[in-house]
Amino acid sequence: MSVFTPIAKAPEASSRSPLVDPFGRMISYVRVSVTDRCDMRCVYCMSEDMNFLPKRDVLTFEELDRLCSAFVARGVRRLRITGGEPLVRRGVMGFFRSLSRHLESGALEELTLTTNGSQLAGYAADLAAAGVRRLNLSLDTLDPAKFKSITRWGDFAQVLRGADAAQDAGIALKINMVALAGVNDDEIPRMLEWAHRRGADLTLIEVMPLGKIEAERTHQFLPLSAVERRLSELYTLLPTDHRTGGPARYVRVAETGGRLGFITPHTHNFCESCNRVRVTCTGTLYMCLGQEDAADLRAPLRASPSDELLNETIAAAIARKPKGHDFIINRRSAKPAVTRHMSVTGG
Repeated sequence: MSVFTPIAKAPEASSRSPLVDPFGRMISYVRVSVTDRCDMRCVYCMSEDMNFLPKRDVLTFEELDRLCSAFVARGVRRLRITGGEPLVRRGVMGFFRSLSRHLESGALEELTLTTNGSQLAGYAADLAAAGVRRLNLSLDTLDPAKFKSITRWGDFAQVLRGADAAQDAGIALKINMVALAGVNDDEIPRMLEWAHRRGADLTLIEVMPLGKIEAERTHQFLPLSAVERRLSELYTLLPTDHRTGGPARYVRVAETGGRLGFITPHTHNFCESCNRVRVTCTGTLYMCLGQEDAADLRAPLRASPSDELLNETIAAAIARKPKGHDFIINRRSAKPAVTRHMSVTGG
């Protein structure tokens, strides 16, 4: 297992100004992928036969730590660690423990992750000790057979053990459920009540056209505007100003007391308030999930031990951040809006 000790150093002068895009949005939230690998093959996310990156192309944990620290020095307050499945990468807990120093200093407000839960039972206590206070658990069904069909390789009981372990460790859960027409749309009320009974939020997500997969996304797509109307006939949905830093819009369900979120890249574009960027495990910075424009941060990381060139590259990239994405589910074309898989960008 790899272990590393971060080198403490004062931020360089150029690294102290906040990152503000051309539309006046301050970038305060970065999602960082530590691996493109995953131990599941969800039908809306990946092909069953995936080709993964060679190790030399993936940033080391030392490089990832340096990159994250550069963003924190520029005013980023939230870091979300993603994959693939982040917990399948060997040595990942050393990375979390290292980043926790930014929580202790007050420079970072939140360190969290998105996980499929497969490895969570073994890591929950360590994540809590490293300062992780909440996480997003991807779970699209409560039916074990359907879970196997959606994930191809997943073990439903193992994921539930992970959810229990996280809550036992004091980590708050948000359940992320991708709404799939004809697959799990009939389960949404059941999932809502199950999540709220255990004190977890539920966020529904419209399927996103990222990467070539075997399934037809035009058949998968379920507009959440229709789901919300249907749920409003079953429950009393109350407006709330709750925000987590991400793109979800939340309501409170009067009957359960829990929160329900909607992430709607198609039916209600959320770009106007976007404060986020994503970095892949190879150091590619995507200023928008739904655009192909990107910046290479691996080259400046490896070119010099100084962060000056890295900061210049980050600032130049943020200056190109677009106003919004170009997601569209097009029934006349089977091509994805973006060619890379979600597991490449980071979930």
